[in-house]
Amino acid sequence: MKARGTAALTLGVAVALIAGATLGNGGANLMPLFVDDFSSRFALGDSGAGLVGATQLMATAVVTLRLAARAARPGRVRMARTGLAVGLAGFVGATAASDLPTLILANLVIGGGLGAVYAAATAAIAATDDADKASAGTIVGTVAVTALLIMAVPAANHSVGEGTGFLVMALCCLLAWPLVGGLPDGPATSGTSEAGAATAATAPAAPPHDAATPSWVLLGGIALLWAVTQGAWAYASVFGREHTGMSASAVSVVLAVSGVVALVGAVLGPVAARRFGRTRSLAAFITAQALSMAALVLTHDPVLFVVAAVLWQACQLAVLVQTLAAAALLDPSGRLVASLSGASALGTGIGPLAVGAVLDTAGAGVLGVVLALGTFVASLPPLRMTVASATADRAQQPEPEPEAAPAVKTG
Repeated sequence: MKARGTAALTLGVAVALIAGATLGNGGANLMPLFVDDFSSRFALGDSGAGLVGATQLMATAVVTLRLAARAARPGRVRMARTGLAVGLAGFVGATAASDLPTLILANLVIGGGLGAVYAAATAAIAATDDADKASAGTIVGTVAVTALLIMAVPAANHSVGEGTGFLVMALCCLLAWPLVGGLPDGPATSGTSEAGAATAATAPAAPPHDAATPSWVLLGGIALLWAVTQGAWAYASVFGREHTGMSASAVSVVLAVSGVVALVGAVLGPVAARRFGRTRSLAAFITAQALSMAALVLTHDPVLFVVAAVLWQACQLAVLVQTLAAAALLDPSGRLVASLSGASALGTGIGPLAVGAVLDTAGAGVLGVVLALGTFVASLPPLRMTVASATADRAQQPEPEPEAAPAVKTG
């Protein structure tokens, strides 16, 4: 029977995971605020500011993918701290930038630094003793801290001056430096318990690198899933205003509330996986996500828009938690989790551009169908991965001790 040598999910480990994931994915989560700053400071149009932001997102995605294999080896704390130092320099450069080339260069540096932090933090999830709790806790904490940053960054820009929101992010890099020291520094180790020694000795050996090397099909599926999700979310306020007649402020409140209520999905994901099985529950969440996404795009009813927004976000977080946990169970080294995180960052960067192009050329009706179909197609590789992880999870469970035969009284 194989057992994993893992790090206990202590408060220090949880805080380190949240700090790394928040900053590693901070560019994607705060990009609307950054784009507004680019537009006002450099008199850029929407497309120009969006392209500057895309350079940062693409840099984050590429670096995360490139460092996924390195994050599977000891040295995650050093990698995360190096990324924080690079990201801090980039944020300072973005604050001081006075021309467009300097701004673009600063965003490339930011993206590279955050990519290193993201690879180290997400790979560390696989080294914990409870991948479900680690994934859920990391996502819930990241959403909460990001909500604070969403308020702090524009407040700094308005009260101190344009560009100072980047100094807030630089300060966060400094604050995260000691926190990421709690990351499990190396991958989980595998051992063989005495109870399962005989079984392990006779069982056929599994290929050593299949789980640790993600296929391009799986990476493509994750990238497509997040391109669809983040692309549609980028235009959610447009759908709310133009299709339902809601005011801009009302739509903003709906989207903000749905983001908070959606935390239920992060908690519900592991519970559903334990109760109904990983594959079955993930398939249900993906189906609900696709249908609610299509409803949000197509509906003209304000009430249905609100319900669809909440359900969509809750299912999205449940899918994210289950995907990360499945990857962590399948590959204890953490390379698979880091690779999928890089693929999701790639999809996040591409999604808004692709969805905007479809919306402009084909309209909301076609877009709703494309998004729903895209979600189903993109979900097939993660579902296949989840089936494999469920098998691996069962193999890691301790075997029940054989019951002693009742004594037979003679004479």
